[in-house]
Amino acid sequence: MATAVELERAHGAGHGDDHGHADHPPTSTGLDHRKLLMWAFLASDCMFFGSLIATYMIYRGRAEDLGFAPFPSEILDIPYTSLSAFVLLMSSLTMVLALAAIQKGDHRGLRIWLAATALLGAIFLGGQYFEFTEFYHEGLSLQTNMFGASFFVLTGFHGAHVTIGVIWLLTLLFLSLRGGVKQEDSLDVELAGLYWHFVDIVWIVIFTLVYLIPYDEVTETQTGAFTYLAGILRGVASIF
Repeated sequence: MATAVELERAHGAGHGDDHGHADHPPTSTGLDHRKLLMWAFLASDCMFFGSLIATYMIYRGRAEDLGFAPFPSEILDIPYTSLSAFVLLMSSLTMVLALAAIQKGDHRGLRIWLAATALLGAIFLGGQYFEFTEFYHEGLSLQTNMFGASFFVLTGFHGAHVTIGVIWLLTLLFLSLRGGVKQEDSLDVELAGLYWHFVDIVWIVIFTLVYLIPYDEVTETQTGAFTYLAGILRGVASIF
């Protein structure tokens, strides 16, 4: 008959570091449940931005058709926005370096690259704020025309996502400085990286569709005629 010691040894067999049953995956897909939840969130955010982009494309060119200036061809500064886009894309590289650093246990590298990513994101936000301010001074707002409404809603929501990402990165940086992010916690940095790369990819799509595709130019004669017609319509509407 087996002794108690032998039973204990038999029970413990296979539970060492190198032998026995493998660790079960957190979910049936083999992904950690937090990563699975992040992918689900990003999928829903894809649909959200997809609806905003579709709305913008549907109303693209309506400002020129109706004659309500300012028009996209008059105020969009592609070289300036290209620089902002480059800054945001470079932040994806620094995010990758931050994740690689914590996976190797390099806490100093993690802090450097997290700070660099947050800084690049903040520079992008500052550039967007400057662009919005300039557009407003040139007469473009949410109420000006369909271009203004769809443009500010689309790029504004993207800017809000970047802001959330910067706050997330700064939070990770603060936790790391207090010793709260260890090598085994690399998934926390990876989740932030997934979100940040998503935001960058969305901006590539927005930048291509909003800025790079040419708009119809409206001549001064057309603008004058549109303005005159709009004045007549406003006068008629005021009567009723």
